[in-house]
Amino acid sequence: MPVAQKDQEPDKSALPLSRFKVLDLTHARAGPAGVRVLADWGADVLRIEQPPSDTELDEVVGKRESSDYQNLHRNKRSMTINLKSDEGRAIFMRLAGDADVVVENMRPAVKYRLGVDYEAVSKVNPRIVYGSLSGFGQYGPYADRPALDQIAQGMSGLMSVTGQPGSGPGRIGVAVTDLVSGAFLAQALLIALLEREATGKGRWVQTSLLETGIALLDFQATRWLINSQVPGQEGNFHPTVTPTGLYTTKDGFLNLSASGNRIFGRFCTAIGREDLPLDPRFSGSAERAKNRLELSRIVADVLSQRSTDEWISHLVSAGVPCGPVYNVQQVFEDPQVKELAMSQPIDHPNLGTVNVVAQPIEFSGLDRSIRTPTAALGEHTDRVLETLGFAPADVKRLHEDRVV
Repeated sequence: MPVAQKDQEPDKSALPLSRFKVLDLTHARAGPAGVRVLADWGADVLRIEQPPSDTELDEVVGKRESSDYQNLHRNKRSMTINLKSDEGRAIFMRLAGDADVVVENMRPAVKYRLGVDYEAVSKVNPRIVYGSLSGFGQYGPYADRPALDQIAQGMSGLMSVTGQPGSGPGRIGVAVTDLVSGAFLAQALLIALLEREATGKGRWVQTSLLETGIALLDFQATRWLINSQVPGQEGNFHPTVTPTGLYTTKDGFLNLSASGNRIFGRFCTAIGREDLPLDPRFSGSAERAKNRLELSRIVADVLSQRSTDEWISHLVSAGVPCGPVYNVQQVFEDPQVKELAMSQPIDHPNLGTVNVVAQPIEFSGLDRSIRTPTAALGEHTDRVLETLGFAPADVKRLHEDRVV
């Protein structure tokens, strides 16, 4: 196992979550994405990982240097503990006794089998805020089913409203239920921490990929719940307001949102079609929605006559929301994205300087730069054990017995 190095982490005392200690039992993407929020804003996150077997070691270590892993696990420490062993579980509980937050995204039954569930942890620390993220929730007929983002996208209805009409279900191009459920979990943990300041007691907070996917349906869900309409696929066009969608220009594509009477009027003036708002078919939002296909054909014909850049310059000056369609490289070359510093550099001992994605929120007077790269597997194990009072000989034995 790696020998612990003296911590080099920059001072984070000015960051808003620096007073909180977090034990991270998560894996895959959703849980780590949620914990990343806490780590990036200063929480002392100790990631608890299973000690690998000799045959697994090369694969586990190699995976850590992937771009995905570097982005998910920055600003966290790493410790190995075998939670299947009594001694390992006892070490975890000692850490939990002094922690503020425990986060896990195992299948619901697993944490009980390991003895690290909320009830067990809260017995040693009643102030603990315990977060659980699962595929389908902590109870119900699907609770112990395995789940990934792809499955949740399908079962939540997201895939039924994504893609071109008649093309069959379409997957959203990122792991959206993973990432947003992580953000929801971070939000829930912070709410519980705020409540604890008033009550002195912790709480178990939960979310799931399925619940997140349904929440992301938002107005598409209420079209069914309130209006009894089953939404379908609309491709690159908004399902209820028009003209809002993706149009072909002389040299590419333009995203346009000219809905609402005021902006629609601006748009029509800008394209030289002042007659359109006077046409009874397009005079109001309801009429435009009813005749959306015909209006879209008219708009498409006009927009095809000039280049994307020409339309953006012309329409933005007229106060009409519009924009280009970028690939990922173009995203990070855009001057506005550069100004927002959404790409953050960090120095890695093996990879050199690499760039990861910044948190999409800012606080006045606070620095959101990334402090430390993804830790080596078990990099902080020995240091943590020393703080718990283990002598060097005991630490050596724990390694030899594969407890850590």
